[in-house]
Amino acid sequence: MKIFAYTAFALVAFAFNSILCRLALGREAIDAASFTTVRLVSGALTLTAISWVFNRRASIRESGSWLSAFFLFAYAICFSLAYLDLTAATGALILFGAVQLTMIGVALVRGERPKPLEWLGLILAFAGLVYLVFPGLSAPPPVSSMLMLIAGIAWGFYTLRGKGSDNPLADTTGNFIRTVPMTVVALLPFFSQIQASHEGVILAILSGAITSGIGYSVWYAALKHHTATRAAALQLSVPAITAISGVIVLAEKLSLRLVLASCLILGGIGLVILGRQKIKKS
Repeated sequence: MKIFAYTAFALVAFAFNSILCRLALGREAIDAASFTTVRLVSGALTLTAISWVFNRRASIRESGSWLSAFFLFAYAICFSLAYLDLTAATGALILFGAVQLTMIGVALVRGERPKPLEWLGLILAFAGLVYLVFPGLSAPPPVSSMLMLIAGIAWGFYTLRGKGSDNPLADTTGNFIRTVPMTVVALLPFFSQIQASHEGVILAILSGAITSGIGYSVWYAALKHHTATRAAALQLSVPAITAISGVIVLAEKLSLRLVLASCLILGGIGLVILGRQKIKKS
């Protein structure tokens, strides 16, 4: 039950990153740059406190890396800017589709040879993303879709760089701390456009401290008890959780295009994971 609770909390936290961001930006309670800044700073402070309590032996100054921090920052800023015009469900679908395709693409470059079932999954997932963002009457805005694709690619590379971490909590804390000066620099061009109500700041803090900072920490704790295949499969539930939460919290509507694209992308990625699992068993 403990592992189930950890896993469920982390997946819901990932989904609510989209909900909180869309809620704050959709109500114009805060601008995207300020939301990103408050989110990453509050996440850094929260993770620093958690590391101090549970991981005192690790040196935060020596943990993490600037390249990983850059990928984390790129994900966060593109994520916020994309949600100016995307619904929570559409954004989460593009994000997690791009994350999985990025990780699979890197595996191909590194020499892995997909089997027919994996190729079928890749084709279906790619077709789903193209169908979702292809210009049309109900297609999401192209610029926002591209920003979310970039966010997904950045998060994919950030995840890949963290797979070999000996101390994920310390490295994540170090990465979050390194994003702070990046956010300050990125905020300067938007300085004249800053608008942040109390509601917007609170939503950004909740996103950074709880659904990002604590959410990532709980996920790392849960990962010790899951295989890589199972962990990847579990994350496929996040777009569905986001879509349901978006309907309940944000009163968003589920379009037929989004439902069909979800089936293609998540089904395709599921086939890839199933194909890899069969290869390992054989």
